[in-house]
Amino acid sequence: MAITTAVKPLGITEARWTVMVHLSKLGEGCTQGALAADLGIEMPSLSRTVSQLEAQQLIERRGVAGDRRARSLWFTPAGIDCLRELESRIESVRQHLYRGLSDERLNAITDSLGMIEVNARQLIRPHEPKERS
Repeated sequence: MAITTAVKPLGITEARWTVMVHLSKLGEGCTQGALAADLGIEMPSLSRTVSQLEAQQLIERRGVAGDRRARSLWFTPAGIDCLRELESRIESVRQHLYRGLSDERLNAITDSLGMIEVNARQLIRPHEPKERS
C-alpha cells in the first residue's frame, strides 16, 4: 500500500507498476508467458494490464521469431523514464520502512519469509520438489 501511494502521482496502478518492475527484473524481451509465470498470474489478467501499459505508451509488444503466438515485452523510452521514477520512489519507501533494522535482522526476515513461501507452495502443490535456498 505504501508503494502504491508513493507512485500514484505517476498514474500507475499496483497491477501496472508490479508488471513493470517484474519485466525489468526478468529483462526486456521476455515473453508474456514468462512474465505471467513469474508474477504467478493467468495470461488474461496479464494481457489486460499489458494492454493498459501499451495504451499509456510505457511498453510495447513485439513478435517472437519462430513463434507466431508468443509476444515479447519491451519498454518504450517513456516507459524507461517511468521505470526509473518508479524504482526511485520504491527505494525511498523501502528506506523508510527498513529504518532502524540492521542488515542482520533484514536478512533474517527475508529468510523467514522465503521459508514461509516455500511451505505455502508445497501446501498448494504437494507433488513438486522442494526448493532449496
